[in-house]
Amino acid sequence: MANNSFSLIGIFLSFVAIIPSLQAHIAEYDDYWRERELQAKENIDKAYNPLPEEVTNHYNEHAARILMRLNSTRRGMRAKAKRGPCHATNPIDRCWRCNRKWARNRKRLADCALGFGRGTTGGKDGEFYVVTDPSDNILDPKPGTLRHAVIQKRPLWIIFARPMMIRLEQELIISTNDKTIDGRGGRVHIAYGAGITIQFARNIIIHNLHIHDILPGKGGMIRDSENHFGLRTESDGDGISLFGATNVWLDHLSMYRCSDGIIDAIQGSTAITISNCHFTDHSDVMLFGASDSSVLDYKMQITVALNIFGRGLVQRMPRCRHGFTHVVNNDYTHWLMYAIGGSSHPTIISHGNRYKATFDRVTKEATVRIGAPPSVWKSWDWVSEGDAFLNGAFFTPSGNPNAAKKFGGDKMMPFQPGRFVPLLTVYSGALGCKVGMPC
Repeated sequence: MANNSFSLIGIFLSFVAIIPSLQAHIAEYDDYWRERELQAKENIDKAYNPLPEEVTNHYNEHAARILMRLNSTRRGMRAKAKRGPCHATNPIDRCWRCNRKWARNRKRLADCALGFGRGTTGGKDGEFYVVTDPSDNILDPKPGTLRHAVIQKRPLWIIFARPMMIRLEQELIISTNDKTIDGRGGRVHIAYGAGITIQFARNIIIHNLHIHDILPGKGGMIRDSENHFGLRTESDGDGISLFGATNVWLDHLSMYRCSDGIIDAIQGSTAITISNCHFTDHSDVMLFGASDSSVLDYKMQITVALNIFGRGLVQRMPRCRHGFTHVVNNDYTHWLMYAIGGSSHPTIISHGNRYKATFDRVTKEATVRIGAPPSVWKSWDWVSEGDAFLNGAFFTPSGNPNAAKKFGGDKMMPFQPGRFVPLLTVYSGALGCKVGMPC
């Protein structure tokens, strides 16, 4: 009888241990979170695009137009970056960056997302909220703090009064819709504390921040809305975690040294674009998909574009489960294990990336299939078109070579070949924007 009791206790404890991973550290899954979850599932269905090739075509068309406008005299731009006049070298930046009056028209940014996150407008329809205080009170946030801003129910465009370092005592939970966190004009660091969790929220923009040295939060009572707080378990230490989030655009972020992932998107998160970011000094960079058995992630659609994957990175740029991931015009300058990995039959379209293997490592392959033999993964649609390979790097394709257009697209628009990636990504990472000057 005693042995049976210990067995039952063990099973119970194992079940309890699973709950936080399924419910994203929510220890008390009350009516507020049940309502948010139901709304999030509706958002997933609305955000899912049954013709994902239309999104890749749309991005490629914009990229082609921009490169045609760049004349050959700009070949030295990478060395001269940030010293000369503003040159927007990719289709997202060209939408807003070179206007010296950007600070008077910050919301112009809301019209600029491309990829699966296209149409994400954040707090465009709301008021400006100015963060003046870098402190953090997790249960009773002070007006003027970032936590107080994100828990408001109304749409908001959140900006910062000055450069500041924000050390989050616990994870910053964004569970309300229609928010932009805009770090332009101030050198804003979120560091040496917990990270950001976007949970069951839609229409979120996070732009121009430094996010680094993120630590796990101990959990406890945390406010997540104006009229709700609840008990949370320990957080993982992700830089940015998306849980059941839709219509999210992460742009011009500099991210490094997080305890877990730099960016994780799980539990049906979809309609996401990650662009113009600079990642360094980390092992597990991006995870797309909660588990092999997560059916919600079948509708996951993510664009990873115009980012620099720099020094000190090991793997997961990204690692994908299920879903459709468009990896386009990124600069993979360093990996110790692999650049792109996956399991559970994800579709991965690699367009115009530059893969540069290190000289002193045996690993030259940019791709890896996890937990499946070739007899299984040979049917997974992994396509490489227009990529550039340096130092012996290579991408192992599989499945249908026409997977990018198998959903009904007639043909792909000309995307930018991988040799142009250094030009397209020259301004990746957080920008040093100054009021009155082009950003």
